[in-house]
Amino acid sequence: MTGATGGAVGRAVRGAGDGPGGPSGDAYDATPFLPGRRARLTGLRKAAAGCRGCPLFRNATQTVFGEGGAGASVFLLGEQPGDQEDRQGRPFVGPAGAVLARALSDAGIDPAHAYVTNAVKHFKFTVPEGRKRRIHKAPNLREITACRPWLLEELRLVSPEVVVALGASAGKALLGSSFRVSERRGALLPWPDPGEGGGAAPGVRGLVATIHPSAVLRADDRDEVYGGLVADLRVVADALGRQEGGSGR
Repeated sequence: MTGATGGAVGRAVRGAGDGPGGPSGDAYDATPFLPGRRARLTGLRKAAAGCRGCPLFRNATQTVFGEGGAGASVFLLGEQPGDQEDRQGRPFVGPAGAVLARALSDAGIDPAHAYVTNAVKHFKFTVPEGRKRRIHKAPNLREITACRPWLLEELRLVSPEVVVALGASAGKALLGSSFRVSERRGALLPWPDPGEGGGAAPGVRGLVATIHPSAVLRADDRDEVYGGLVADLRVVADALGRQEGGSGR
């Protein structure tokens, strides 16, 4: 796989940190907050609630961890929680989540068989002067990399068949800083091995990159953009169908 890999990105970013940091969030690394390898998803979620691996925890309401069961066929990775997700403590419960649920259904994927999470587990936002509404602000590479240990553990424990990167930040979290959705979307890409940053998730058959569902809400031609999202998700449905036909999983 071409471009900088996730593992290489992680090493580079950690090397450029602000010092040892500890629990203050200055080190940009969530690794010290991970539970032991015997922890399951419930234990991982509980540990993540106390994560101080980067400064984003200071202003966010709470950690927003992934939802879904171990053994889910599809692993859906977004960018970060939004305003509603931050308030409720659950991923994809805002307007973009509604778009995603509808797109999954239209593509023939049961949302109940999916695990949903974000590359960054705390809401990053700005409040314009004179206003009260919190405006989403995209996470930077250091923040994405700091949170990546949680993502790798989620992948290991869920062990999905297909991973879906929803947007640029999700793709960069998995494939490195050179990732571009426009260049890679809508195809079943090979899953990187652990040495390249793919993590210990041997059951993953491939990765499909597409737009984040929030892009539909921002589009002038929502129907066309939504249709593209559904078409990309149908690639996932087709891949799952071939796997079920061959293995019966």
